Amino acid sequence: MTELTLAAVDLGASSGRVMAARVGPGRLDLTEVHRFPNRPVRTAGTLHWDVLGLHAGILDGLRAAGREAGRVDGVGIDSWAVDVGLLDADGELLGNPVHYRDARHATAVPAVHAAVPPEELYAVSGLQHLPFNTVFQLAAARGSARFAAARRALLVPDLLAYWLTGAVGAEVTNASTTGLLDATSRQWAEDLIARLGLDRGLFPPLRQPGDRLGELTAEVLEETGLAGPVPVVAVGSHDTASAVVGVPAATDRFAYVSCGTWSLSGVELDKPVLTEASRAAGFTNELGVDGTVRYLRNVMGLWLLQESQRTWAAHGLPAELPDLLAAAAQVPAFTAVIDPDDARFLPPGDVPARIAAYCAERGQTPPQSQAETVRCILDSLALAYRRTVRAAVELSGRDVEIVHLVGGGARNTLLCQLTADACGLPVLAGPVEAAALGNVLVQARGLGVLSGGLPELRALLTRTQDAQLYLPRAGTEAAWDAAGARVGIAG
Repeated sequence: MTELTLAAVDLGASSGRVMAARVGPGRLDLTEVHRFPNRPVRTAGTLHWDVLGLHAGILDGLRAAGREAGRVDGVGIDSWAVDVGLLDADGELLGNPVHYRDARHATAVPAVHAAVPPEELYAVSGLQHLPFNTVFQLAAARGSARFAAARRALLVPDLLAYWLTGAVGAEVTNASTTGLLDATSRQWAEDLIARLGLDRGLFPPLRQPGDRLGELTAEVLEETGLAGPVPVVAVGSHDTASAVVGVPAATDRFAYVSCGTWSLSGVELDKPVLTEASRAAGFTNELGVDGTVRYLRNVMGLWLLQESQRTWAAHGLPAELPDLLAAAAQVPAFTAVIDPDDARFLPPGDVPARIAAYCAERGQTPPQSQAETVRCILDSLALAYRRTVRAAVELSGRDVEIVHLVGGGARNTLLCQLTADACGLPVLAGPVEAAALGNVLVQARGLGVLSGGLPELRALLTRTQDAQLYLPRAGTEAAWDAAGARVGIAG
């Protein structure tokens, strides 16, 4: 068979979707067949993911993919990282996974660092310190009845694949976000797990992108109306791992910004950077497809804009994104700037009020309108990308000639131009659906319809997907330097 019809399940922090792709050596077509909400639910003071609702949405999407394409030849799942579902001895889920934005996780940080100092954690896992990393989630859950009954810990895409196939495993790109994987050996860090008093049995066998996890069960086939057998293939199950596969890079001298609710910005390397300077700069070494390392830093991302829109809508104010962006483009640059990675912006809530308070504390005039708030967010994100790209180059030694901006942010023409100006580099924006495209490319190779390494997969992207080039405008370097200095974002 020279072409396959593949279903890419791509789960984001606010919605999930199933994409149907037709893939072959000269073809890569992608169609959204089903989208469904991903709404966190707070119960008894704890913020959870509605993972059963996500499973139902996936089943609906697979049914829609079958109707759209006539058949489905394979399925792959990618999602956000770090959050886990705990299974009991019977393989049953012990409650919905706790959301990474729940405040409980940070309470375990001191105990974890007392057992394994942060410098040692980084030297092994290479993971940027974030208070919701899986290692802290598991430590925070310890002592609960739920944790005492747990026999397996499955990251969200692994849990959903388990429900589709009955097979238990941990895909390596997402496992690398736990803080419990050795970034050099790409295996579970046995010593760290032991020192933290965690049961090694919680952590299932590792799977590589392209591995066949199993096939849709008879129950799932009946529910979706699909004709079996339908293999489920491990992809870069961390959505950023799939998105980086979906970067249409022509050489290895590129930086990327995978821009969605979070922005993940960095470079692709052959080996991790585990220096103290790297740790101090907040860089992470997450594993990628084909033995690569995603050397990157998390930036707060479009969450700031999304939360602002929610706040404005709740107060009956206009919140349509095209109108907000058009108005923001008329606001002078750097009217106000923030450090988007300030911890105050992490929880849900009134982001515009927090931005105003941040500016007032630092002697800046707070934004006076919605347009000024949006412009502040976009200028500040571009500053953060500038800082991250330049630091990645310095710390890794990897030369960069172009920035690839992929994901939903590639539609935001103002942000793309500001990123080019801030970085002083060309920005190639697109594809928007980089994560889903990377998902289906790895599936297609695993199922034998494509061959070659990342350069060959990316060459197919270049031939089949649209992208927009933005060139940096001259004479703006000093203004970006001055803006960054106001909030300590050195470039």
